[in-house]
Amino acid sequence: MEPLSIRCRLGDIMKERSLQNKDVVELTGVSRNTITSLAGNATKRIDYDTLGALCRGLCVTPGDLLEYIPQGAEESTEPKKEDR
Repeated sequence: MEPLSIRCRLGDIMKERSLQNKDVVELTGVSRNTITSLAGNATKRIDYDTLGALCRGLCVTPGDLLEYIPQGAEESTEPKKEDR
């Protein structure tokens, strides 16, 4: 089974808003360790409660936090044979 290409954008959002881990902890109530893992894309899952707390505290949607990267998108930007 191939790994899913889902990326958490929490780190990007934090940079855009000039937020530090402690700021996100205060806004969301999510633990510092969880924030660190999610911001660094070092986790393989997220609980609905955590996702909900992040959405409420940061005023974002799950779609803002999670990005789907289609398989092979990172490998090549060359059009597929059938697209030419």
